[in-house]
Amino acid sequence: MKKIIFTDNAPAPIGPYNQAVLVGNTLYTSGQIALDPISMELVMETIEIETTQVMNNMKAVLEAAEMDFSNVVKSTIFISDMNDFARINSIYASYFLEEFAPARETVQVAKLPKNVNVEISMIAIK
Repeated sequence: MKKIIFTDNAPAPIGPYNQAVLVGNTLYTSGQIALDPISMELVMETIEIETTQVMNNMKAVLEAAEMDFSNVVKSTIFISDMNDFARINSIYASYFLEEFAPARETVQVAKLPKNVNVEISMIAIK
């Protein structure tokens, strides 16, 4: 059975998708970018601030599904410039206990929605 997950604490979808879909015990999140969920304005002063907003948006989606970062089994990070990897990774890592960190790939892409620098999606299991 498929359940749509939605929270006002993360940005509302800006296209034909949902914040996340729960199927059984598995949560599939849509990619999050650095949109402030209240103003729907981008938060991009620095790559660290941008990544923090992305991770806080993801945290809100996980919480709406009654999960947290310890439930995450897979992450995908899309970045526009691999030179930002270390700074993005530093913020990302602060949300996980290293010994329980999920599997992950990080991919540099030509362009991301709204010209952001980072987008992250996750799969989590209860």
